[in-house]
Amino acid sequence: MVDIIAQALSQIKNAEKKGVQTCVIRPVSKTLRNILDLMQKEGYIGEFEIIDDGKGGFIKINLLGAINNCGAIKPRFSTSLSNYQNFEKRYLPAKKYGVLIVSTTEGIMTQEEAKEKKQGGRLLAYVY
Repeated sequence: MVDIIAQALSQIKNAEKKGVQTCVIRPVSKTLRNILDLMQKEGYIGEFEIIDDGKGGFIKINLLGAINNCGAIKPRFSTSLSNYQNFEKRYLPAKKYGVLIVSTTEGIMTQEEAKEKKQGGRLLAYVY
């Protein structure tokens, strides 16, 4: 496993396509946990539970069926405040539809929160 975020998001997307209610993802990382918190806050996934089994742990996610597509952004493009619109056009299907997840100096947040705080950062993922 090279990219935990890419693997987790593809597992979530595949489970959504199959119509499954729950999805189990392993291993766990702090970055993945923060991304899932954002996805939950935006209403794309339901509750999730982090279970530590001594082998890296796993996350059990309740899916809502609200995700059309999600994925990791590779390479992790560095972006400034003025470039968010270009990446929104590239990764999201329409304006104000979906979110880009960005890692900034103030933490992991959506592109809208980063615009409000006037922060640049690195693109991690997209969800719509």
